Amino acid sequence: MSSLSIFRKVAVLEGISYLLLLFVAMPLKYYADMPLAVKYTGWAHGLLFVLYAALLVLAWQEQKWKFGKAVLIFLASLLPFMPFVVDRKLKDERAL
Repeated sequence: MSSLSIFRKVAVLEGISYLLLLFVAMPLKYYADMPLAVKYTGWAHGLLFVLYAALLVLAWQEQKWKFGKAVLIFLASLLPFMPFVVDRKLKDERAL
């Protein structure tokens, strides 16, 4: 299994964890007084974010991407829903 395929899977999981953190855990913390929701979801998201970054470096080297492309893919992890866009684009690239 290539680092790119592993990266794509982690990107999707990281995107899901980010959405859960923003739209489930944060409201639970502030509106239902459940701070542990953010603690555990945030912990999982943090771990997935670190994996995302590490696997991005491996995929960057393996795929011989330009620096700018790797930076854009990294920045995509900071915006909700963008890891799914990255996954789709990488899937489409691979098909070519």
